[in-house]
Amino acid sequence: MTDISKRTVVKMVALTAVAAAALVGCGKKEEAPKAEAPAAAKAEPLKIAFAYVGPVGDGGWTFAHDNGRKALEKEFGDKIVTSFVEKVPESADAERVIRDMAGQGNKLIFGTTFGYMEPMLKAAADLKDVKFEHATGYKTAENMRTYDSRTYQGAYMAGVIAGKMTKTNTVGVVGSIPIPEVIRNINSFTLGAQSVNPKIKTKVVWVNDWFNPPKETEAATALINGGADVLMQNTDSPAVLQTAEKMGKRAFGWDSDMTAYGPKAHLGSAVINWGPYYIKATRDALEGKWATGQSWWGVKEGAIDFVSMAADVPEDVKKKVEEVKAGLKDGTFEIWKGPILGQDGKEVLAKDAVADDKFLGGVMFYVKGVEGKIPGK
Repeated sequence: MTDISKRTVVKMVALTAVAAAALVGCGKKEEAPKAEAPAAAKAEPLKIAFAYVGPVGDGGWTFAHDNGRKALEKEFGDKIVTSFVEKVPESADAERVIRDMAGQGNKLIFGTTFGYMEPMLKAAADLKDVKFEHATGYKTAENMRTYDSRTYQGAYMAGVIAGKMTKTNTVGVVGSIPIPEVIRNINSFTLGAQSVNPKIKTKVVWVNDWFNPPKETEAATALINGGADVLMQNTDSPAVLQTAEKMGKRAFGWDSDMTAYGPKAHLGSAVINWGPYYIKATRDALEGKWATGQSWWGVKEGAIDFVSMAADVPEDVKKKVEEVKAGLKDGTFEIWKGPILGQDGKEVLAKDAVADDKFLGGVMFYVKGVEGKIPGK
């Protein structure tokens, strides 16, 4: 075979090999790219709404609730979305607002005043997929529970200071609505004052409103003109403290630290921290553990405190307040422990008897030392 013939054969073999390789390559099935696993769907945030009876800037009750709402946002971040409606009246209009909140997709709704109880019950009966929380009430449903703070504990600690700081032995209280919660606070303030000064008399002026600065100012002025030189309130604005400041008397902050509203008059503030309860309730809802019931939290649970005692409060009095606070926290001290006498001098709680929550929830009488009559009685 000639060299040319050999080269031709070799070339043909090589070309055949290339063609075969090409055919194999063309016939190879390419693997499809692997599909990425779909990202887990992000859970929708829990929508939470608050109905407030006063303005968020009231400096007291509603301001304290809104601080609790902010604590929620800090605790849970993007797991929740909160909103609020302020100045919702304690009337049929409250039901409209609450139903509107549910209509906007809120699945946890907090109503923050006693007067929302019936409107919330009506809404809860129709909106079974919504969880309702009612502050200071006593009626529950399958999807509605109640919560409250033991404000009477803060009132008692204020009373201890008032009993020592008064020069006239007459203290005053501006009352809001004559319900057990408020009457219990007036009595506890009086008991605290009498624990250090048995001569104490307590005057009360009712304004029949939670937030009404003009009326609160008038009531505080009347109490001071009537001889009271240390004032407490169960209303929601700082007007009582501001009036005491203007008239050269002393007073307390209520629900939140009100020092800045009357620094010369301010003896200390009985404050509520709603944050711990709001965090618990929201966690219950997020984790599917929410169930109806009733909660009443105080110093023990971190819901009540007494803060910012004035510099001129004697050290022995400050120590007494701290002892009371410590006893309330560990359960070794009871405010409502007999013997306790009613305004008429008759025993309402026997010696060494301790009032249970049922008793405290039904207090509709004045203790001995409180002057005047309860409206409507």
